[in-house]
Amino acid sequence: MSYVDGFVAAVPTANREVYRAYADKAAAVFREHGAQSVVECWGEDVPEGKRTSFTMAVQRQADESVVFAWITWPSKAVRDEGWRRVMADPRMASEGNVMPFDGQRLIYGGFDVIVNA
Repeated sequence: MSYVDGFVAAVPTANREVYRAYADKAAAVFREHGAQSVVECWGEDVPEGKRTSFTMAVQRQADESVVFAWITWPSKAVRDEGWRRVMADPRMASEGNVMPFDGQRLIYGGFDVIVNA
């Protein structure tokens, strides 16, 4: 079965195009290092919750939007090696590659795919 990395983040709404360009560059690097696909989604209909929600999870501020993203990999082994290579890739170095959002509020995790209908 395949493997998925999932992400949720709060991004300043004014940085939408900056974020899109950042994500587009990163997607190319992930694809070169084994990812099958990279999907980035800009929140349009993301309701506020009373107990839990995407907005609460990332502590979204009034001037921010929620981004939901995932990367698919053929397996966890390919993902682990891919991430190692991505982190070593000079295009992903933090110098000159500033994230256009607060990475401390990024939520992420790796998941085994159990249904893909």
